[in-house]
Amino acid sequence: MKKAFLIVSVALLLSSCAITLPVNATSNEVGSKVGMSKATGYLNVIWLGQDASIQKAAKQGGITKISTVDLKQTNMLGIIQTYECIVTGN
Repeated sequence: MKKAFLIVSVALLLSSCAITLPVNATSNEVGSKVGMSKATGYLNVIWLGQDASIQKAAKQGGITKISTVDLKQTNMLGIIQTYECIVTGN
């Protein structure tokens, strides 16, 4: 019984949840370029000036005409949160 409890406890500690949501789409042609920007926070309080903006993601991918914007959110037991902006276009 103790072994099963230990295994379940470890599995819960190492588990996380992730979801990718569409934020915006334009009438521009879907291009082959992809840009990403990312910010990671701890305890939903400490973010340390990171930038997960659409503008930064477009700049990282060399995109001037944005087609789609997606937001990927990852949460590990409320301790570590990650937001990733994914931009596609030309």
